[in-house]
Amino acid sequence: MFLFISKLLPLFFYPLGATCFCLLVAIGLWWINSKWTPAAMVAALTILLLSSNAWTSNWLAQSLEWRNIPKTELPTADAIVILGGATRSQAYPRPDVDFADAGDRVWYGATLYRAGKAPKIIVSGGRIAWKGGGTPEAEDLTKLLITMGVPKSDIIPESNSFNTRDNAVNVQQILKERNFKRILLVTSALHMPRSMAIFKRIGIDAIAAPTDYRVSQLEIDEPNSRAEATILSFLPSEDCLSLTTQAIREYIGIVVYTLRGWI
Repeated sequence: MFLFISKLLPLFFYPLGATCFCLLVAIGLWWINSKWTPAAMVAALTILLLSSNAWTSNWLAQSLEWRNIPKTELPTADAIVILGGATRSQAYPRPDVDFADAGDRVWYGATLYRAGKAPKIIVSGGRIAWKGGGTPEAEDLTKLLITMGVPKSDIIPESNSFNTRDNAVNVQQILKERNFKRILLVTSALHMPRSMAIFKRIGIDAIAAPTDYRVSQLEIDEPNSRAEATILSFLPSEDCLSLTTQAIREYIGIVVYTLRGWI
């Protein structure tokens, strides 16, 4: 039940959900001929415009993504841990396992392995039956890593996780069983602050190895590069709305996990 609630309630705090709520309020106020109808409509428009421009999305994403940028070369560890959320399972008409938007996690994990940073890769992730379904993500991640040249014998799948807290707890069990002490934690830069806090909270010696950066110095500089870019940066964008939503999701996750004592 917590899993369902954790997916449902945040929808009302995301920009699109908040905009729809304000519009529903506006319709209700209009129905009763209230003078506050325009205020609700302005609130909906304001939320949508603020959350879908490049200035807001870049600022929010950068505030999370740039927290764990490695200052020096990553050290070696006992294992590389790749968190799920990086693949789409094979299903008609998809011919094979696909990379999701966060597919960089798989590539980066394989790159670290080939660089000799760790002798094993732990892939952590299941599938929620009522949310897309498909084969456990750990299986999909394993399949992709093998195509990238990682031997199956060096991949340890963990397919019983449905959120980041599950990832940490289940990975910790594997570490204890195999007497692993230190890991390189691979996940999207946007997701890294919450992930590191959870892993550290339960006592795992984790070193952040972020990837899948949505905001680089190029995106920061773009709105100021030329007048055309400045104008476009203020206009609504689907990509910016999506990035703002993902950043808000992470901040909500941090608050909820803090309240539950998980970080």
